[in-house]
Amino acid sequence: MAYSLNLTSRLDEVTADLQRALDAPGGDIIPAGLAIARLEYPALDPQPYLDRVEAMGRRAAERLRGVTTVSSEAIAALNEYLFEEEGFSGNREQYEDPRNSFLNEVLDRRTGIPISLAVIYLEVARRAGIDVTGVNFPGHFLLRASGPIVGDELIIDPYHGGALLSEFDCRQLLRHHIGDDAAFDSSLMLPATRLDIVVRMLVNLKRLYVRMRSFPQARFVSTLLLAVDPSAVNELRDRGLLAYHLEDFGSALRDLEEYLRLSPQEAEEEPEDDEGEEAEGYEAPARLLDHVKALRRRVAGFN
Repeated sequence: MAYSLNLTSRLDEVTADLQRALDAPGGDIIPAGLAIARLEYPALDPQPYLDRVEAMGRRAAERLRGVTTVSSEAIAALNEYLFEEEGFSGNREQYEDPRNSFLNEVLDRRTGIPISLAVIYLEVARRAGIDVTGVNFPGHFLLRASGPIVGDELIIDPYHGGALLSEFDCRQLLRHHIGDDAAFDSSLMLPATRLDIVVRMLVNLKRLYVRMRSFPQARFVSTLLLAVDPSAVNELRDRGLLAYHLEDFGSALRDLEEYLRLSPQEAEEEPEDDEGEEAEGYEAPARLLDHVKALRRRVAGFN
């Protein structure tokens, strides 16, 4: 309970930091990622990490001196710098360690998951003059860069040392994660915005905390998601269910009632997460409306 109260006390500050980072000019994602890290590291000073990324960008630019177009050779030189000289790598042994999702830890430990490594790669590349964008690929975040020929796209997998992927590779990756090769479509390779990337970082982190049954942290992340994307009504449902498991019945009732008001067609359905699976770790009755009615009776008994 004390930990939950401590989280609540800094929620407004972290939310404000994250919103400022998203509203800042340009597309830099590092400040937003460091704001998210304050969930677990409340005293985190972002400046040393911002300075480190700037220095990495300068060193990468030295390795790419004279390069005027994006090419497989340029990506190879950037890969050599990041993965051989700096020693970044995908964390295969402890993939679900929360530290893989916090940019300060990724920079300190030189290891992470696809999206956190992609953010480091993208921002170092941008500072080195290489135009790289995120790709919100299902199950495995990727990067892409425009090649020297119009329409020639280089697809980069920073989790696997910056490997260049073909369309066949992407289809195989999709099959591995969702089991449906026919679902592959060029729309899956569209550039991700800064907000897209931050939302995906938060969704990944929330799902991890739910699997760990770390419900106070998961609710914190749900609140951040609602702050940056108020249209994400499923977060009202998830946050309400998390509040229920934390026995904060008044908050649970408010969120679930608002969810049903905005999504009345969901009242009779089981909760699902954003990829169509049952909300893992905080199960609710099959009829959410019945759950809300029971909560109303419980909350009324407190008055």
